[in-house]
Amino acid sequence: MESIGSLAKRFGIARSTLLHYDRIGLLVPSERSKSGYRLYTAAEALRLERILELRKAGLALDGIRDLLEAEHGAVQQALTLRLGEINTDIERLREQQRFILGVLRSPEAQAFVGIMNKKHWTDLLRASGFSEQDMVRWHGEFERSSPDRHQAFLEFLCIPVQEIEGIRNWARRWARRNPPCDPAQNTP
Repeated sequence: MESIGSLAKRFGIARSTLLHYDRIGLLVPSERSKSGYRLYTAAEALRLERILELRKAGLALDGIRDLLEAEHGAVQQALTLRLGEINTDIERLREQQRFILGVLRSPEAQAFVGIMNKKHWTDLLRASGFSEQDMVRWHGEFERSSPDRHQAFLEFLCIPVQEIEGIRNWARRWARRNPPCDPAQNTP
């Protein structure tokens, strides 16, 4: 059995958090000491660990209560749904970021954001020995193999929409003119 203070300290949370969880019925201690202090079992500590994991994933306490009582597949489903929500939020924030960078149009702003952008990416490729022709081939192969991911990558670089369209158009033209190589044939 573990006291509320000890359990809070072990998990790095405030004692008031455990009191709140008790109040809302999320984590109710099974026993009390003679003095009336809450005492937690090893099973309750495991439940707390699970609660904190689900909170870290961004799930609401009401949802967590339901998940702890549900079958295992429900947790997987809830986390998959949460991941989708996070991806949507990230995309919305990236759109705002691209808009602000477009308005500011300054290298200082891009450096402040600390993101990979078109210039950083092309500088990295050049430093790795890529020529302009190599970069065109890279985009062409990316567009051919995974057009949606190519689009997402170009957006990640905060490239304006019209420029992305241009890059993808010439990448498609390159891909049509250059059929994929068959590595099994190993012909030069």
